Amino acid sequence: MKRRLTRMLAGAMALLAAPVLALDVVATSPSMGALVRAVAPDAQLTVLAGPDRDLHSLQAKPSMIRALRGADLLVAVGAELEMGWLPAASASAANARILPGREGYFEAAAQVPLLDVGGPADRAMGDVHPAGNPHVDLDPVRMAQVAEALGARMARLDAANAARYRANAERFGAAVGQRLPQWQAELANAPGAVLYHRDAVYLLDRFGVPLLGTLEPVPGVPPSGRDLRALAGKLGGREGVIIHAPYQSPKGPRKLGQALGWPVETLPLSPPEDADGDGYLRHIDRWVSALGKA
Repeated sequence: MKRRLTRMLAGAMALLAAPVLALDVVATSPSMGALVRAVAPDAQLTVLAGPDRDLHSLQAKPSMIRALRGADLLVAVGAELEMGWLPAASASAANARILPGREGYFEAAAQVPLLDVGGPADRAMGDVHPAGNPHVDLDPVRMAQVAEALGARMARLDAANAARYRANAERFGAAVGQRLPQWQAELANAPGAVLYHRDAVYLLDRFGVPLLGTLEPVPGVPPSGRDLRALAGKLGGREGVIIHAPYQSPKGPRKLGQALGWPVETLPLSPPEDADGDGYLRHIDRWVSALGKA
């Protein structure tokens, strides 16, 4: 009996000493990856697209399918941003755990109120999102709310580490709250910005920075010379900054910047691919600095 009890105690100690199995997580973008690292730093994480890629127009690749096949959790931006490639990749992965409607599928945009809701549903009108603007990841306040929801989801998937996930999400939200007064002060008198696409409107809206226009006449359609002349005529005599993503053509922004005498900034919509929560905050710092330069 004593020998049996000793074996049972040894087995129990071995279980306690065993390393905690980390969640296998796939994130569609570096912003989503940064949230995963903030909430679950020990997760086994794969990020499907770098900050230089347009999430509207990726193609499903074998490497994506392999990553999705073994995932416990898929973290997407959502609101149809990845519609052109993620459903195909998920279907090919044949992993029922991460399909929409399952606990292993998480959309950031589904956790927060969206801007631009109820727009046109006709794809002939360009790259539109009737469910709302999906680019929530440039609003740090919404991202803090998403982190809280992500922590709750991870807690359900991995109950043994639930307290850690929730505490880490709360810590990220507190860090955002500490940064907000500084960002608000820097942007208090920002004159406004012209964007290439309506991809940074959440950041502008959060801090009351005017959106002075977009280079695209229709979402997803590059501007013509006539479009740029019309925009320059509308904005002549004002101050502002022109911002575009690395994957958007710099020709239009440069031409408009020359016509107006405005600075032109090339900024990624997501932080570096290996960013964590602090890296995301530095990413917002960079955007705030560019918006405040004008």
